[in-house]
Amino acid sequence: MRSRRSGRLSRSLRPRPRPASARATQRASTSRSPHRTKPFTFHVSRFTLPRLQLRKLQSLLSSLIPANPFYTRKLGSHDSITTLDQFQRDIPFTTKQEIILDQQAHPPYGTNLTYPLEKYTRCHQTSGTTTTPIRWLDTPESWAHFVATWRQILTAAGVQCQDRFFFAFSFGPFLGFWSALDAVAALGCFRFPGGAMSSIARLQAILDNRITILCCTPTYALHLGEIAREQKLDLTSSCVRLIIVAGEAGGSIPATRSRIESLWPGAFVFDHHGMTEVGPVTYQCPAQPGVLHVIESSYLPEVINPQSGAFVSSSSSFSLARRSFSEGGSSSSKIKNQDPNSSSQTGELVLTTLDRIGSPLLRYRTGDLVRPRPRGVCACGSHELALEGGILGRTDDMLVVRGVNVYPSLIEEIVRSCPGIAEYRVQLDSRPSLPELIIEIEPAPGPAESSLPRHLEKALQSSLHLRIPVRLLPQGSLPRFEMKAQRWVKVCPASSS
Repeated sequence: MRSRRSGRLSRSLRPRPRPASARATQRASTSRSPHRTKPFTFHVSRFTLPRLQLRKLQSLLSSLIPANPFYTRKLGSHDSITTLDQFQRDIPFTTKQEIILDQQAHPPYGTNLTYPLEKYTRCHQTSGTTTTPIRWLDTPESWAHFVATWRQILTAAGVQCQDRFFFAFSFGPFLGFWSALDAVAALGCFRFPGGAMSSIARLQAILDNRITILCCTPTYALHLGEIAREQKLDLTSSCVRLIIVAGEAGGSIPATRSRIESLWPGAFVFDHHGMTEVGPVTYQCPAQPGVLHVIESSYLPEVINPQSGAFVSSSSSFSLARRSFSEGGSSSSKIKNQDPNSSSQTGELVLTTLDRIGSPLLRYRTGDLVRPRPRGVCACGSHELALEGGILGRTDDMLVVRGVNVYPSLIEEIVRSCPGIAEYRVQLDSRPSLPELIIEIEPAPGPAESSLPRHLEKALQSSLHLRIPVRLLPQGSLPRFEMKAQRWVKVCPASSS
């Protein structure tokens, strides 16, 4: 968590002005339109992809048993997998709770290790914001796959070797942007690690080093922009053209993207997502901001109903089509256990890691809520699974308030759409029988508008058809976050009134 207030920027630290021609030259040398529509060179043919996934899957499974104790116990002796459909039918889900219990029973790393311990050279762990932190080991080979996957993300973002990166994160044990840092190094780009720096020092480094690409969370991009405005730093003098965000849903929320881009003139927000347990998973569609594509050459994705475990049709129907083509099946056959009531419904993302052999996950229930688009070739040239709106939230975050499904990402979109709000917090009275929300808002710098709560209440009523109380707090009273923001706070019933 960052401090609520940063100190004033001394006169000696204010940015030295550069000629407009120099700024233009710097931008022109690294610019590329974010709205690319040509197919990427890393795309695997729609006809080749199922065969590639099946081949990688078979190689993975043959490496696990009996070498990996966790999956040897979980799967026992199983017949060889000959189709993707058979894999999804016969292999059970893996859950986070299973991994946590395994690591508690076999500390510190658990038994989901395919190789002897001396083969592993890296360790990261989850942030533990919702559950016990999980430690994850990687071999050099697994890490090399991560770096290669990140290079695909950078390619989709239009990164060039002349770009200059600033990594505004704390370089802690979580996976974060660690693999991105190595991918940027492999491309030969300039990189500046901004850990253990104040927000003002980071802004100064971004300006002084003519940074063109900033990597951080959406929340921190907003915070840096607000600090620059408070300190009267002119970000139009910066060379930042691209802000690569992760860790939160904001990068795929139009109002949050717009707010970030308004604070960083000339910059474009590029979203992606990943997890410590699986690695970098998606990249933003260059033709359609707000849509994430799963990198299916490295992951086998599924989308399921979180309650029943049945397939969501818009995901499984393509799985059927690709299996029919590659395995000689009939396109009219039915996938077993398909949810008959789902059509482009929100579901839980399930992932199988195809390249992380040393510490793999088979059919891992990520807990991420997504809305898969119907399959087809995207305007960007990709045919990989497209997730509308990116990561919508977590399965344990979604609330039913007076009969209405409420996602944190939807609250974020509504709040960020209302001008004059600098930060917000949601108080949740989480009684199962009657969950209720109260939203606290902090006004942007300047004269506070007493009408802000009323305007936001009307916007919430219009979008959700719910009356949600809004409280106006003094400026500077809400915390700022460098990494994942914790804006939803559970309160006891007595304090929620």
